[in-house]
Amino acid sequence: MTVPSTSRRPVGEHHLGRLAEASFERRGDYPSLLFDGRWHRSGELFERSLRLAAGFTDLGVRPGDRVVVTMANCPEVGIAYQALWRAGAVVTPATFLLPAAELRHVIADSEAGVVISTPEFIPKVREAIAGLGTVRHVICTEDGDDVLALAAVEQAEPEPIVARADDDLAALLYTGGTTGRAKGVMLSHANLHFTGRASHQSAYVPGVNRGLTSLPLSHAYGLLVTLAGLNHPEQTVGVLLRWFDTDAFLAMIAEHRLQQSAVVPTMLQLLLSKPLEEHDLSSLRYLTSGGAPLPPEVQAELSRRLPAVSIRQGYGMTETAALISASPVNHAKPGSVGRPVPGTDLEIRAEDGRPLPAGEIGEICCRSPGVMRGYWRAPETTAEALAGGWMHTGDVGYVDDEGYLFIVDRKKDLIIRGGFNVYPRDVEDALVRHPAVQMAGVVGRSSDRHGEEVVAFVSLAPQANATAEELIQWAREHIGGYKYPRELHLVDAVPLTPVGKIDRKALRSRLAS
Repeated sequence: MTVPSTSRRPVGEHHLGRLAEASFERRGDYPSLLFDGRWHRSGELFERSLRLAAGFTDLGVRPGDRVVVTMANCPEVGIAYQALWRAGAVVTPATFLLPAAELRHVIADSEAGVVISTPEFIPKVREAIAGLGTVRHVICTEDGDDVLALAAVEQAEPEPIVARADDDLAALLYTGGTTGRAKGVMLSHANLHFTGRASHQSAYVPGVNRGLTSLPLSHAYGLLVTLAGLNHPEQTVGVLLRWFDTDAFLAMIAEHRLQQSAVVPTMLQLLLSKPLEEHDLSSLRYLTSGGAPLPPEVQAELSRRLPAVSIRQGYGMTETAALISASPVNHAKPGSVGRPVPGTDLEIRAEDGRPLPAGEIGEICCRSPGVMRGYWRAPETTAEALAGGWMHTGDVGYVDDEGYLFIVDRKKDLIIRGGFNVYPRDVEDALVRHPAVQMAGVVGRSSDRHGEEVVAFVSLAPQANATAEELIQWAREHIGGYKYPRELHLVDAVPLTPVGKIDRKALRSRLAS
């Protein structure tokens, strides 16, 4: 394969298009990825990314343009990422779990001109872009009405990498704020290059090069796994699942002698419900858990049933390109999310900003080359989050005498269910839109299966009638599969603070009692 020579303009040292190119040149052409029963060669995947990059340019995608990628897992996700970076565009991932209204916000706020999806989500994409004048093209992995087939865009002749500086935007990832409104997190080529390399350095074991991926690739954690793979020095073999399924997960490990996988705690909890001893998991050496703290009892039970498997944890947030700390290889400490990865400084701070000594609980703050450039078009919020050059995570924890980090709680009201962020106001607003609902308050409670579960308290309007089951179904239809409350209590009045805000502390007390 002939790779086009680099553009005459300077290309940043950490340009992700260059990283992908160097990864292919280092490892060569071989069967590298299994998906839906078919092996894909690394050369085929790389060449498709070259052609797709040129195709994006032919469609009018210019350096710095945002392109939304909302797809189920498939090889085309990685191909699209590499192509967009090569073309100088900005990857804007949107998990396929988002309902149409939230997807619309991502597309509108980012002013994306192109949306890429898979067939099952095209109806939602159409609903999301209705009336938006910014979207010029909807690209789908299959041909269909009113969409442009990805294969047609790939017909272009490869072109050199489009020059971008290291601090130019490479990805715009949306995350909710404490108000529930999604904010765009600006990550540069240098940010993502750093975290991909740091993730690889913290996890690399020579000879461990066969992995299983079932995390959503259109999510910060899945994006990090992708970038870490590009830094691997060996020929890696990967099996990709469209989404997580316990039976498929176990079958793929046994059949293809896979050695490692990145997961979230919910996946591990679901795996514990299976007869693990009936599967040949003798090849499995590492499970890396992130997205939420792993309950110690889950880790202990996995270690008991799979004694040869090392359970590692990591910690990060979208604003740090999904990485702050990771358990050292073969030196994980139960209950800890590891030590800061190389190049990352971490401090635990008191409310007045003082650094706290080991063992004392405070806000987790960090700084590293992976910390975001800022929030998209939100300078005041950016200044607050990055005050003094440190990322203020809003999470509360402590470090022990050996530098291991432990997460205690969240400073704000964020609920993490199965590794996904749920913001109470999103759920409350959806419930209040029901004609029978007067007020709603939402909090999280501990869940062995999902880490946390979403619980709603609802008061009805005078003379109105609705059952808890009806309201749960309403929320499910309006805010998507992972956010809606699984538990709902009808109450005479939702408690309020003296200033008229929902008193979530009182709601948590009700749950505790």
